[in-house]
Amino acid sequence: MLLAVGKLRPSYRETCDDYLRRLSRRVTIRQLEVREASRAPTAAAQRDEEAARLLARAPARARLVALTREGTAWSSEEVSRQLERWMREARPVALVIGGSRGLAPDLLARAADRWSLGPLTLPHELARVVVAEQLYRAVTILRGEPYHKGPGAPR
Repeated sequence: MLLAVGKLRPSYRETCDDYLRRLSRRVTIRQLEVREASRAPTAAAQRDEEAARLLARAPARARLVALTREGTAWSSEEVSRQLERWMREARPVALVIGGSRGLAPDLLARAADRWSLGPLTLPHELARVVVAEQLYRAVTILRGEPYHKGPGAPR
């Protein structure tokens, strides 16, 4: 499950939905959005309010994977190995993407894994598109399909 704060603008929505549609032909994937807490008085209050909304929508017993700059940067091959490991666990996985202020410390503490897309600052909408593409790429790597052109890719 891709669990995110905020709605995507049309250009991001189209691209993200394209990758999720491709991905859904191979694995079960859902995308859920929660409303931004834009009226919260402080950034910390905004993150806390959004974290409560995200956790309320996460499946019971789900493995939480937080997208955060402070996480571990994985190559596409490492993402495929992580995905394979998560699938073997046979429990729901919720990849959690915060809003423009990031994720609350309490939510980060509950996450079983922290995934970083690198040291760049990305708009959260673009981060969601990148995550969807990397999940699709990971599945094609696991299935030996020709989409991935990186090291170790089928020739």
